[in-house]
Amino acid sequence: MPKESPRQRKTVGRVMHEFKHGELNSGPGGKAGKVKSKRQAVAIALHEAGASKYESRSENRRSAAKTRAKERRGETAQQEKEGKSHQGARGRSDSSPAMRKKKRRR
Repeated sequence: MPKESPRQRKTVGRVMHEFKHGELNSGPGGKAGKVKSKRQAVAIALHEAGASKYESRSENRRSAAKTRAKERRGETAQQEKEGKSHQGARGRSDSSPAMRKKKRRR
């Protein structure tokens, strides 16, 4: 397996941190419940980092881009918990789904 880039290591570290603190959910949108297996957490981490050897290169790129966008927007569980969520243009935080709904209504 090729060496991980610094960004991939950071993503894997974040996902494993979420698993360790019981914040990592599986399935689309986290609807399948909390991850209990460390092995599954590693698989999710590699998938989000785009480092899985079982996927195509294009799928890895797409997954990595999606994760980077999520980290930029501040929508990871760790960023929301630590209050490092994305600030809007007027300084308003739109990190939670409820805030986004309020913004859309305006």
